[in-house]
Amino acid sequence: MTDLLSLERTLRSVPPGPLVGRRAPEGFDSRPYGLFGLVPASPTIGAEISGVRLSGGLAPEVLAELRRALLEWKVLFFRDQDIARQEHREFAALWGGLEQHPFMRYHGKQDDVDVVSLAKNDMAAGTENVWHNDVTWRPDPSFAAVLRAVEVPDLGGDTMWSDTAVAYDLLPDGLKERIDHLEAEHDWIQSFGRMMPEQEIERLRPDFPPVTHPVVRVIPETGRRVLFVNRVFTTRIVGMDEAQSRELLEDLYLRMNRPEFQVRLRWQPNTVAMWDNRTCQHYAVSDYFPKRRVVERISIVGDRPVGVSG
Repeated sequence: MTDLLSLERTLRSVPPGPLVGRRAPEGFDSRPYGLFGLVPASPTIGAEISGVRLSGGLAPEVLAELRRALLEWKVLFFRDQDIARQEHREFAALWGGLEQHPFMRYHGKQDDVDVVSLAKNDMAAGTENVWHNDVTWRPDPSFAAVLRAVEVPDLGGDTMWSDTAVAYDLLPDGLKERIDHLEAEHDWIQSFGRMMPEQEIERLRPDFPPVTHPVVRVIPETGRRVLFVNRVFTTRIVGMDEAQSRELLEDLYLRMNRPEFQVRLRWQPNTVAMWDNRTCQHYAVSDYFPKRRVVERISIVGDRPVGVSG
C-alpha cells in the first residue's frame, strides 16, 4: 500500500502539459553540420546521419563533427551501412578504447571474453526491455556504444532512448536542490548475478564490488547535468532509509521515461545506432519473439562520473 501511495504522489507531482526542453546547453556550438546530412528524429534526442560510411578511415574533420552531433543529439542513426564486424570495430575504436564485458558469457551472448563485439542473438525472448544505462556498476561506465543490425524481424524489435539531460532540466527547482549532491549505489548482482552459479558470484564479487555514482552527473565537454540512476543497476540512494530511497528513485524513473523525452528506432538491415551512454537510457522493445533479432554491440570505455560537487 505504501508503494502505491508513493506512486500516486509521484504521478500527481508531474502534471500534464508541455514538456519542452533544450536540446543542448546554453553556449553549445550549434552551427549547421557541413560534412554530412542530419535529420532530427525528435526535438531533443536522436538524429539520422547520411553521407557517411562508417569505418576506421573517417577523416578527422568528419569525426570531429560526429562528436559534436553526438553531444547535441545523444543518439545517432546511420542507415545502409553494409559493413563487416572489423569495420564496425574500427569505427568504434576511433572514439576511444574498446570495452570488454566480464559477464556476457553467462548469458550466452559471448563465447570468448576477449571478443569485443557483443552479439545479441535473441532466439529466446529479449530480456533488455527495461530502461537503463549500460554497466553503471563499473567505476567507469561506458562512454558510448555502437550497435549494428545483423538480422532484424520484419516488424517489432525497436530500440528506444530517453533523454536524461532534458529530464533533469525540467525537474522542479526544489527537487533539483534535493538531489544535486546525492550519491547512489550501483550493483550487478540483481541483474547479471541472477544468471550465474553461486560459486561464480563469490569468485567475481571481490573484483566487482558495489560502486557509488552521483545521482546528477555533469558531462565534462558541455557542463550539462543529467540524471544518472537506472532501474537495472541502481540499488539505493546513499544515506537514505530504504522507503525514502525507493520513493525518490521511482519518482526520478517516472520523470526520465516520459514519452516527451524519448526517440524510437525501427531497425532495418544494415542500420547502425550510436549513443552516449552518459546522457541517455535505452530500452530494447521485446515484441518480436519467436522471430530473430541479431545485433552486435561494441562499447567504448568511459571515465569516472563527476557530480555537481566536482
